[in-house]
Amino acid sequence: MKLTVIGANGMLGRDLVAAAQEAGHTVHGLDLPAIDITDPASVERALPETDAVVNCAAYTQVDKAEEERDLAFRINADGAGILARACASRGVRLLHLSTDYVFSGESDQPWREEDEPAPLNAYGASKLAGEQQVHEARGPSVVVRVESLFGKNGKNFVRTIATRLLDGQREFRVVADQISSPTYTRHAAAGLLRLLESGQNGTVHMTASGHCSWFEFARAIADRLAPDAVVEPVPSEAYPLPARRPRFSVLYNARFEAWTGTRLPSWREGLDNYLKEEGWV
Repeated sequence: MKLTVIGANGMLGRDLVAAAQEAGHTVHGLDLPAIDITDPASVERALPETDAVVNCAAYTQVDKAEEERDLAFRINADGAGILARACASRGVRLLHLSTDYVFSGESDQPWREEDEPAPLNAYGASKLAGEQQVHEARGPSVVVRVESLFGKNGKNFVRTIATRLLDGQREFRVVADQISSPTYTRHAAAGLLRLLESGQNGTVHMTASGHCSWFEFARAIADRLAPDAVVEPVPSEAYPLPARRPRFSVLYNARFEAWTGTRLPSWREGLDNYLKEEGWV
C-alpha cells in the first residue's frame, strides 16, 4: 500500500510512519512546511499519488485554544475539511484523527460512536467541527477518536511525571476525578494500520484497553520508577485551567474490535513498553 501520513513529525505520526514501513508499506510522510492543510493550494501541490492518507496533523494545545479559538478551528476544522475534500476528489481513503474531547464526560459509561457530542472546550469543539467536515466531503473515510496519547516523540503526561521522578521529586498532587484510557502511540499506530486493512468507513473509537484517573496513572508510573514517591489525589478544582476537561471520557471500543478482530493492549502494558523504550526501566 502507498500510504501518506500528514503530521509525520508528531508523536503519533512518527510512530505510524515507522510501523507502516516495518509492515512493508510505501510511506510518504508530510508535515509543515512541506504541506499546510489550511491552504488548499498547498494540499493539492503536496499530496502525492497514494492509496490512503492518515491525518495526524492538529492543533492540540487544549488550554491555549481558549484564546486561540480561530487558529484551532482553522487547523482542526477547516484544515481537516480541505484535506478531506482533496482526498475525496481523488477517491483516496482518509483516516482522520479526532478525540474523546468531543464529549462532555457527563456519564459513567464509556462513550459510543453514536452518542451525542457536547464538547466542553474550544479544542473539542474544533475537533468536532473537523469530524463534520470530513463526513461532509463524502469520500471514503474513517474518523478515528483516540485519547490521552503518550509516546517517545512528543510531550506527554508520562514524560512529565517520569522526568520529575528521575530528577528526585518525591511528592505529587494529581487530579483524581478525570478518567480516560491513556494510549501508547505505538499501539495506536498498529491499530491505525489494522483500520486501513479493514476497509471500513465511518466513525470508530480506538483506545487502550482499561481506564484510569490521572492520579492512578501517575501512581502506576511512580510504582515503576520510584515506589517511595507520595502521590496525593486531588479534585480538578485544585488545578484550575482555562479549558474545562471531561470528567469521564472513556471510549467504547467494540466497533474497532469488530472491524479489525483485535483490541489494543491495556494502558498498563503501554506504559511498561513506553518506559522500556525510553530506557527508564
